[in-house]
Amino acid sequence: MERCRGFSLLELIIVTAIIAILAALATQSYARYAFRSRRSDAQQMLMAIAHGQERWYAIHNRYTDDLSKFGYNDPAISPHGYYEVTLAVAGSSAQAFIATAAPINSQVGDVCGSLSIDNAGNKKPTRTDGMANANGGCW
Repeated sequence: MERCRGFSLLELIIVTAIIAILAALATQSYARYAFRSRRSDAQQMLMAIAHGQERWYAIHNRYTDDLSKFGYNDPAISPHGYYEVTLAVAGSSAQAFIATAAPINSQVGDVCGSLSIDNAGNKKPTRTDGMANANGGCW
């Protein structure tokens, strides 16, 4: 009697299960990578605003809360549309500022939340837990 060659149903089920597990892991990894790569949209815009603020301060001896001075609408939407950026100055003398980028659209689920930069160059995410910002991961 000649033996039939091929795969059994059990072997096909095992292979399908392995492929499904690998696909699930790859999807989660891609989602984390996508959030991290879209964060650069806010980082670039916040750095441009901070540099513009320092130029403004050098001329006027105060910071401004008007984003139009740097070519943006108020509130400003980042170039790729993943963050909404706002600018605030502290006190009537305007000797300090903070620019904040809040995630919008597909970036809303990011573990870092809102990113910000101030006049001292401090870069912070809204989330302060160690896992969200391990080794400066949000910036």
